[in-house]
Amino acid sequence: MLVIPAIDIMNGHCVRLVQGDFDQRTVYSDDPALIAVDFARAGAERLHVVDLDAARGDEDNRRVIEAVIEAGGLKVQVAGGVRSAAQVETWIRVGAGAVVMGTAAVREPELLAECAHRFPGHVMAALDVRDGLPAVSGWTETEALDISALIPRWNVLPLAGMILTCTERDGTLAGPDLETLARVLAMTEMPVQYAGGISSLSDIKHVHEAGAAGVILGRSLYEGKLSLEQALAL
Repeated sequence: MLVIPAIDIMNGHCVRLVQGDFDQRTVYSDDPALIAVDFARAGAERLHVVDLDAARGDEDNRRVIEAVIEAGGLKVQVAGGVRSAAQVETWIRVGAGAVVMGTAAVREPELLAECAHRFPGHVMAALDVRDGLPAVSGWTETEALDISALIPRWNVLPLAGMILTCTERDGTLAGPDLETLARVLAMTEMPVQYAGGISSLSDIKHVHEAGAAGVILGRSLYEGKLSLEQALAL
């Protein structure tokens, strides 16, 4: 299982939110590229980068993310506000290893299909779940669509995988939502990365045992609940 550190970017800073609430943010660094270098030195192979401003339709942090891609030498999966084929192509051209589509994957299935077929193995679908429903538009809204109707659409596409984030757990250190993870894994054979609530090595072990292909770590790393070296060793 891949252990993937996350860098969430707002106004050029590395931040973490609580349950996606933009008013509950903590700033950890004003140099996200330096954070990427530190993760690379710790042994990470992949990095999850989210443009929070772009996710809610504000100004983007493209230059900052490009610096992250260049600095760390890691395979970077870029998420946040990706809502066109042109954006997917741009990110791949500047070196992103994968591009994550969330709102577009839920609300614009034809666009997701177009991007997946144009860039096979480079597009990921983000399943951000709140109260059993997909959360969209920077998690400010939910779509009245059960995930059991959504995932089969994605299974037939040449996607690089899926990222499941349980939004109620995100940034809380309350432990993973293993029930939702099990439900999602039962509906797909594509690789699933899990995010939300991870606070300990035990949590990582449980996510691995559930069958996830990757686990994304955020606040637990920044607040010293566990070290990336420990997680990678596990």
